[in-house]
Amino acid sequence: MGCMRYMSEAHLRGFERYKYSSIDTSFLSVYVMHPFWNYCVKFVPKWLAPNVLTFVGFLMTVVNFILIAYYDWGFEAANSETGNTVPAWVWTVAAINILIYYNLDGMDGKQARRTGTSGPLGELFDHGLDSYSAALIPIYLFSLFGTHDLPPIRMFFVIWNVFLNFYLTHVEKYNTGVMFLPWGYDFTMWGVSGMLFVATVFGPEMYRFSIYGFTVANMFEFVLIGSGMVSSHPIIARNIYLSYKNKTGKMRPMWEMLRPFFAFVWLFVITVVWSFFSRNDVINKEPRILWILYGTIFSNIACRLIVAQMSDTRCDAFNVLMWPLAATVGVCCFPYYQQVFDTDLTSDIERWILYGLTIFSTLAHWHYGYGVVSEMCDHFHIRCFKITKQTVTAEEELQDVVADANPTENAEEV
Repeated sequence: MGCMRYMSEAHLRGFERYKYSSIDTSFLSVYVMHPFWNYCVKFVPKWLAPNVLTFVGFLMTVVNFILIAYYDWGFEAANSETGNTVPAWVWTVAAINILIYYNLDGMDGKQARRTGTSGPLGELFDHGLDSYSAALIPIYLFSLFGTHDLPPIRMFFVIWNVFLNFYLTHVEKYNTGVMFLPWGYDFTMWGVSGMLFVATVFGPEMYRFSIYGFTVANMFEFVLIGSGMVSSHPIIARNIYLSYKNKTGKMRPMWEMLRPFFAFVWLFVITVVWSFFSRNDVINKEPRILWILYGTIFSNIACRLIVAQMSDTRCDAFNVLMWPLAATVGVCCFPYYQQVFDTDLTSDIERWILYGLTIFSTLAHWHYGYGVVSEMCDHFHIRCFKITKQTVTAEEELQDVVADANPTENAEEV
């Protein structure tokens, strides 16, 4: 990485003290998925690094994005009067890949415990990639509805709802020190996969019907947003409140407790301005690229928060990638081009600006991820994708037995 470093000594010392703590009360997770993952992981070779499982699962979501984008770049395949033009086999592959991602994500921590390689790197690697998947996964479903039933501006708020649900969980841990695994995650993964399988069996056209003007896309938005408001947000607020009341959390002052929201809200405001006030209506012309840009910057913000909460350091109030984004939005939404420059910003120029910023932000985020992982590997003298130590101590074996017996409180991250 040369002289450019992303981790301070305070970060690395914090990671040395870090101990994963989670509580999972989802009936689906505890009584169905954990026993299933405990069984499946026995067939995974012990020489296989847990982070390989994590990364392979993430690649399945990338494959889905590329595959569906190839057949439906502009989310218009479902608009056809003769039916969705995406081949049926694409939905099957996408559904299977989602299940692979979900199950590997559940098995990686168990593989870490059985190989004696548990540590903070795996959790950071896992949740960092999950923050990227938070942008990719909802994009698959947009191709089921098309821009007629789900216009890009409504896609925008769907994606931001997913961002919010993911981010609040880590804000909660930043303040409480405990990862309360949300119920919605397991049901969402099965729900997404199920919707894609249904599109294969019955055809995606079934997602285009409506009753008195209320469409399946409306139901999708209602369930997605409503489930977070009912099953996640109040519980997160309550857990943070109880951690202060019982003095079991980090006990940060009010502004420090709210600090993780600053960068998140700034990103939301900037993206709202571009989405609504673009001079060339870029949200309707290049929605897919716009979602990737927003998702990449969100992932960077989320990753930096995860680093802060795991190392018990102060999180960022602003993200460096938002500076070029804010400058771009200022250029693309400037209302006085004709008066000042005697010309206007053309649609092609705004598109090229969007492409360039997306490439820049993606490379910058990848560099950040590579740098953080490399610095942690150097500090702990480990390899990200290779097991360098396979001995399991008696204490770890005992933790393994306890975790498998009581999955509601299992430290299953790598």
